[in-house]
Order: sequence, then structure tokens, then C-alpha cells
Amino acid sequence: MKDKKIVRLVVGPIETNCWIYSPDEKNAAVIDPGDEAELIISTLNELNLCPQYIILTHGHFDHIAAVPLLAAEFKSVNPKITIHSLDGEYLGPESYAVHSISIKAAMGSTAIVDNIWKEMPPADILLSDGDKIGSLTVLHLPGHTPGSSAFWDKEEGVLFSGDVLFEDGWGRTDLPGGNDGQMKESLRRLFKMDRGIRVFPGHGELTTIGREAES
Repeated sequence: MKDKKIVRLVVGPIETNCWIYSPDEKNAAVIDPGDEAELIISTLNELNLCPQYIILTHGHFDHIAAVPLLAAEFKSVNPKITIHSLDGEYLGPESYAVHSISIKAAMGSTAIVDNIWKEMPPADILLSDGDKIGSLTVLHLPGHTPGSSAFWDKEEGVLFSGDVLFEDGWGRTDLPGGNDGQMKESLRRLFKMDRGIRVFPGHGELTTIGREAES
């Protein structure tokens, strides 16, 4: 790394990695604020960081549950909420129904959503493949969800992979919107990239493109 900081917060019952990525000493992107908004907010404040962006790798509830409180806390600086257009339905006032279907398929009931549900704000920016969010380039990698994306900082050699690629594995494809064929194509795309790229996944430990390509 050169001058960028990466902070990991493991949040919520599914132990989601929320990443705070700061290009300088003032501004930050919060990637996948999946729960525990108070922890994320206090960490930003302790680091004296202002969130410019709330970046969502995909729409599953365990990656976005803290968005309402986080956006409300920093409304004076108006962080831009970003998600790929194909997962845009997971945000906004009508999103509860979408989350209910997804959570019920994954966990058998909607209890985890119902216990902490707060109305989701809409996206400020709907992303497409190749878009830029600050220093990060959007890589659309469907398979886990239709809009699953990774965020790549080419200069720094880091990639935030969401639930597409993990250490020793990849995201499940059996939930609504998942597609095994698309996941295989997305992994092929990643494995063609520089093997030294460090991967910061949505769950679990850090890895590299090379390590996963060879496993």
C-alpha cells in the first residue's frame, strides 16, 4: 500500500467484512456496511474520516443492513450510496419484499430482517461495469446475485470482492438471482487478472488472485 488505509470491521451474525477504504487522511468509502452501524460510525469518527461513498458489492441484507443509520448519521456530508443497477431493487422504499424473499430462501424465515428492519434509502448511483467510484473501478461479476460486483484499485493492487471470491471458495449460487454459469464466468474473469492483487472479501480472511486461481 502507498497512502491508502484499509480497516476491517467484522459485523453482524453472519460475520460480514465491512471495509473502510480511505485514499487520504480525510475521506473514505465504506464498503458493505452489513450491520452494527454504531461500530462503523464510531470507527469513522475515531479515525476522523468523512464517508464520501457507501459502496455495496451486492444487495444481500447482511451487506447493507447498516445503510439507513449510516446515511442518516452522516446526512450533512451526504455520502453517495452506490450499487450495481441489477441489484438496485434491494434499496429504496419497496425493498423489504425483495429482502424477505432472499432471507427466507437462505435462512428459512425472515426473522433476522424483521428484528432490525429500517426503511432502506434509494441508491444515489446505479453502477455499471467499468464505472469509477473514486480510485475504484467497478467489475460486474454476476453469479451470486445479478448485480454482484467487485471494486478494484489498479494502482494499489487491491480488490474488494464481496461474495464473489473468498479465501478457498466463492459465493453460493443457489439463492434467488444466483446463477452457477455466471459465477464460473465471473471467476474466470478474476483469475485472468494480475495474480498479485490482494483480495478483500465479503467474509473470511484476505487472499490473493494468484492463490485462489491455483487452488
